[in-house]
Amino acid sequence: MNQEVLAALLEALERGEEVALVTIVSAQGSTPQRVGAKMLVFPDGHTVGTIGGGCYENDALWKAKEALQARKPQLVKYDLTDDFAEESGLICGGQMQVYIEPVEPAPRLYIIGAGHVGHQLAHVARPVGFRIHVLDDREKFANAERFPAADEIIVDSIPEWLHKAEIPANAYVVVVTRGHRHDLDALRSLAARDLRYIGLIGSKAKVKKIYDALIEEGMPLECLSRIHAPIGFDIGAISPEEIAVSILAELIAVRRGRIEAPHVAAASLQWKKLPASLTKE
Repeated sequence: MNQEVLAALLEALERGEEVALVTIVSAQGSTPQRVGAKMLVFPDGHTVGTIGGGCYENDALWKAKEALQARKPQLVKYDLTDDFAEESGLICGGQMQVYIEPVEPAPRLYIIGAGHVGHQLAHVARPVGFRIHVLDDREKFANAERFPAADEIIVDSIPEWLHKAEIPANAYVVVVTRGHRHDLDALRSLAARDLRYIGLIGSKAKVKKIYDALIEEGMPLECLSRIHAPIGFDIGAISPEEIAVSILAELIAVRRGRIEAPHVAAASLQWKKLPASLTKE
C-alpha cells in the first residue's frame, strides 16, 4: 500500500500539485494499522492509502487539509479506547500518533521581464529550489544563453500570454518589466488571481500610479492588497544583483511561512520604503 502512496506522491509532485502525507509514527497496544502506514491527502479531499479507516482517519483527512492551507505540519494523537473511537467501531484498546506533513513541489517562479533584475533573480533563485519561468517580448533578452537554468523561456506579448496562461495557485510571480505600461499590462492579468505570491517592482509613486489605473478600471481593492509592492526587502539594494537578493529574500520568507500576503488596503497607499533604484530595469 505504501508503494501506491509513494507513487501517487511522486506523480503529484511532477504535476506541481501540493499534497499532505499522513504517516503513523507511533503505536501502542492494538491498532488497526502499524507504524509506517501512510495516507496521501489531496487538496480536493480524495485520498490514496489508509491509516486504518473510521472516524479518526476522517479526522486526520480534515487535519491534513488544514495543514495544506496553513502549510505547517501537525502531530496528532488518537486514543482508540475513547468515545471518538467508539463512533468508528474501532475500539482496539491502543493509541497512536500520526504525523501530517504538507509536501510541496519545487515552487514555480514566473519572472515577468527578462532585463537586468530578472536575469539576476533567475541566477540566484534556481540554486535555492525555484523552477524558473521567464516571460518577455524580446528574444534578445529572453533566451537560453542568458537563462541557461530556466525551465521555460517564453518570448511573446506579455499581456496576451498572461491572459491565456494557466499559472498554478502555488506559483510565485514577480513583475520586473522594463516600463510602466508593461507592468500595468501584467498586473491587469495577474492581480485578480489567487497566487502564492505576486510582487511588483517600482517606487511608491509608480505603484500608486499603476494601482490608481487598475482601480479606475474596476479592479477590486482586495486584489491589489495581496500584491507585494514595492517588491523585496529594504536592504539598501542598489545594483541589479543586490535587488535580486532583496526579492529572493522576500520569496523565501513567504515560502517558509515567515510572512504572509501584505493585506494592506490599496486605498491607504502605505507602501514600504525601498530605494529609488528599484524603479530601474
